[in-house]
Amino acid sequence: MINLHLITNELMPLNQFIINDLNPSSPETLVKELQTVFKQLTYSHVPILKEHVYLGCLSETDVYCFEPDQRVSEVLYAVEGFFVRNTSLWLDVLEAFAQNNCNIMPVLDAENKYIGYYQLSDIISLFNKTPFFSEPGGIIVIEKGQNDFSFSQISQIVESNNAKLLGAFISKTENDLTQITLKIGTSGLSTILQEFRRYGYTIISGHEDDTFLQTLKERSAYLDSYLNL
Repeated sequence: MINLHLITNELMPLNQFIINDLNPSSPETLVKELQTVFKQLTYSHVPILKEHVYLGCLSETDVYCFEPDQRVSEVLYAVEGFFVRNTSLWLDVLEAFAQNNCNIMPVLDAENKYIGYYQLSDIISLFNKTPFFSEPGGIIVIEKGQNDFSFSQISQIVESNNAKLLGAFISKTENDLTQITLKIGTSGLSTILQEFRRYGYTIISGHEDDTFLQTLKERSAYLDSYLNL
C-alpha cells in the first residue's frame, strides 16, 4: 500500500462527489438485510445511523460472520467509526480511505450530521488528474533515513536547479529508511540527481519519460485492490 503523504499543487473540490443513493442502516436492521445489500453492491462497508446520528460502518467481512436473524444493535461492537468532514481536503479523504481499507467513506458536516459518502473510485479519479500524473516530466525515487529528510529540503533542491516539483509522496518506509517518489517538471534530471546525492540521498530510480509513471500506476497494490487496474 502506498503511504499517501503527497504534495501536489492543486486543491480538489469534493462536495460534488458526495453520494446519497445508499440508505444507511439502523440498529433495528437485520443482519440478513445487510448481507443482501452486500450481495447486490460492491461496497466494503455500510453506514449505520440511529435517529440521524452516525454510529459508524459495518464491513462486509464482519456482516457475513454474524447470524442472519441478529439485529445490528446486537453487533454494534463491530462498528468502525471512520468518517471525514464535508470540509476535508482531498488528500485527507484519500488518506482516510487508505488507513481504513475501505471503498466507501461517510461524510459528516460540522454538526456531525451524516450527509452522504464518497466512493473511492471518484477520489482516485481526482488523483489521476493531478499534475503528478497528467503533466509531462521526470520521475525520481530517492531514499534517506526517516529522520534525515524533509519535504522543504527536497523542494529546495529541485527548485534551486530551475525545475518545478509537481508532486511527491512517501512510497516506502522500511528499516528506518524512507523512499520518496518525486514528479519533476523537467526533462533534464542529471543535475538534480547529482544534487540529491550531494545532500546524502540515495537514488533508487530516475526516469525522464512516462514509462515508469505508468508502471507506478499498474503496480500500486492500493489501486489494484479497489479499482482492478
